[in-house]
Amino acid sequence: MADFSGLTGRTSWTRTREFAAPLRAFLQTESGSSGVLAAAIVLALLWANVAPGSYESFWHTDLSISLGHRELSLDLQEWINSGLMTLFFLVVGLEARREFDLGDLRERRRFVLPVVAGVSGMIAPVLIYLAFNHGGEGAHGWGVAMSTDTALALGLLALVGRGVPDRVRVFLLTVFVVDDLIALLVIAIVYSENIELMPLLVALLAFGGLLVAALLRVKQAGFYVVFGIITWAALLTSGVDPVVAGLAIGLTASAYSPGRDELEQATGLFRLFREQPTPELARSATVGLTSTLSPNARLQHFYHPWTSYLIVPLFGLANAGITIDMGFLATAYTSPITLGILVGYVVGKPIAVTAASWLLTRFSGGRLSPGVGWAAVVGSGTIAGIGFTVSLLIATLAFEGAALIEAKLGLLSAVVVASFVTWIVFRAAALLSPARKAVAMLGDAEQLVDLSDPVDPELDHIRGPESASVTLVEYGDFECPYCGMAEPVVRDLLHDDDLRYVWRHLPLVDVHPRAQIAAEVAEAAGTQGKFWEMHDVLLANQENLQPADLMGYAEELGLDRDRLHEDVKRHVAAGRVARDIETADLSGVSGTPTFFINGQRHYGAYDVDTLTTAIKVARARAAIKTEDLGPLVRRRRSRAGDPT
Repeated sequence: MADFSGLTGRTSWTRTREFAAPLRAFLQTESGSSGVLAAAIVLALLWANVAPGSYESFWHTDLSISLGHRELSLDLQEWINSGLMTLFFLVVGLEARREFDLGDLRERRRFVLPVVAGVSGMIAPVLIYLAFNHGGEGAHGWGVAMSTDTALALGLLALVGRGVPDRVRVFLLTVFVVDDLIALLVIAIVYSENIELMPLLVALLAFGGLLVAALLRVKQAGFYVVFGIITWAALLTSGVDPVVAGLAIGLTASAYSPGRDELEQATGLFRLFREQPTPELARSATVGLTSTLSPNARLQHFYHPWTSYLIVPLFGLANAGITIDMGFLATAYTSPITLGILVGYVVGKPIAVTAASWLLTRFSGGRLSPGVGWAAVVGSGTIAGIGFTVSLLIATLAFEGAALIEAKLGLLSAVVVASFVTWIVFRAAALLSPARKAVAMLGDAEQLVDLSDPVDPELDHIRGPESASVTLVEYGDFECPYCGMAEPVVRDLLHDDDLRYVWRHLPLVDVHPRAQIAAEVAEAAGTQGKFWEMHDVLLANQENLQPADLMGYAEELGLDRDRLHEDVKRHVAAGRVARDIETADLSGVSGTPTFFINGQRHYGAYDVDTLTTAIKVARARAAIKTEDLGPLVRRRRSRAGDPT
């Protein structure tokens, strides 16, 4: 068999809405960038200890911008902390808005537990920090012990929690989606001094202009850039930390799926360019395609890689450097500032997240419960003890001199200790039996169902036993080359005697002109009891789907050619195909092939290994739901792999 590993291709359907996986997309960028951030931190520590004078003098070099008699002068560290980091918080605001508009948090009930757990996970470390620093000079820096560095936490979770289900990472990100938002409010209210009202009023008016433009869907990017810079500069002058401007602007950028009218217009522009490839039509087609995307999607696409792979690592390089020697360590590790931060993060975070989740589950009668198992909840709490980016920013605002260095040491120490404790938690979970580990990691909470219409044995085409615990649904197109590539993968999966497979039609007539008639031919063959035989032949002969070819396949399969020809001519099956298309639209399917496993959409690759892992997770969840774990373990004992 050919090697189809790593299959990720998909033919786009321009007529559907695009319901992306916002959390997963965000997770991939954040996790990947954490390695760059970690490298920047190590480099900062080496630089500060090898050449401490050089490190300090470089980042405190003044950089001025003059316009007439007006001058804006900040040192390099301030330009990064108050300037570039504004773009980081812009992305935070964009992600928060997208989660409310399109992500898992669009179901508001599911937002309750993450908010309660996340807020509790911020309050507890602050209380612990204040217990260490009550009445001391470090009390003012309580905001340092609040925020989880989601990017670094996700990256280190991938290292210390190998084999952890993706759902655990998604839970972590969901719990702390409001973390940075609250931390920014603390910066604006607590750590902004000598506020001047007139510049603040100018900032509010400029931001009001941005709001009006967003409501009117003004498309000129220059308008937003100018008013954004005015908002930032006015806040800087007013005494309020200007990074708040990035967050506020990000929250105004709505996220929505492209409308059908806009997509059809964009398709028309592309066709004009194809017929007459001129620079003018190329520009029109590009603008038309881009304009179908929401402001949120466009801004995320542009800024997220820059902030994750350049701005945040640069921030770490400029701020993480501290000179370390044994005398300093002996003093710092007895400092209430260092201890308050370390204990607050390493002890306060996991206790608060776990206790809040348990109490809410208990008192809601299970209606509000985490989407993962309790080992995953504890592991999410321990890895949340990593606070760096926002916490370090607050530390630079709250402290200076020795106190700032002690705060940095506390934050860096928390990264190491929290990672080690998380490794212990997930290592302990890995030692459980497969059935117990499935419960500990996956939990028994109901998951969001992405498939709008459940499988109906009376209507759907099904392969495999009806009693199977896992159902794999594919939306496919007989002319789609990626569906043809996925077919051997599906056949391999069907050797599993506890899996049933469902094919639903999604003929992409915009790009595959013969897909619709092929779908109707398959349905016509189905009325003669040979849908799957025709299905297999069509996918094996995707480049030969002309009417004569289709009739030839019918003859090869021993079908009544005249009856099939008449059914296709009268479009008898058109309604049946249209029903599948409608369910695809309602389920947010944007291309082929698209897979759903037990009602949840599968994102990413569809090679044998990836789909097999996803099917094992779904089977483990199904076993938990039916409380039939014993037979599951006995039935699967001879099979390699782990359900999680």
